[in-house]
Amino acid sequence: MVFDVNWVAAIVATIAGFAVGAAWYTSLSRQWQAAIGKTRDQLDAGPVPYVIGIAVELVMAVVLAVAIRSIFGEVNVANGLLTGAVMWLGFVLPPMILNHRYQNMPWQLSLIDGGHMLAVLLVQGLVIGLFGGGAPAPVA
Repeated sequence: MVFDVNWVAAIVATIAGFAVGAAWYTSLSRQWQAAIGKTRDQLDAGPVPYVIGIAVELVMAVVLAVAIRSIFGEVNVANGLLTGAVMWLGFVLPPMILNHRYQNMPWQLSLIDGGHMLAVLLVQGLVIGLFGGGAPAPVA
């Protein structure tokens, strides 16, 4: 079925995407804080954002896995990377830019956050593609 998901792949992709985010924002923390106009102390919200982050990364990985299989019928690295990039270009970047413009945030924030989401979707697509998906989905 098209909606079959390799849950091991989705969980590994979730962890990989979260790790990418940790590395991304650790390396760009000063620039990101400057772009949002907050200090580290103002951002200390405890564990809740991390729990939510893992949950939304899992949703992204599952939806990406479904999209790869639905669009191409075959789950592989090339299809995973392409789907991740297209999802980012069509569904992640435009509303992010729109929201940042209405919030009067600097373009630097859009570059940092947008780059993060591109990296996450590419890594998740790569991981899901590496796991593969068995036989191609039947054509309806």
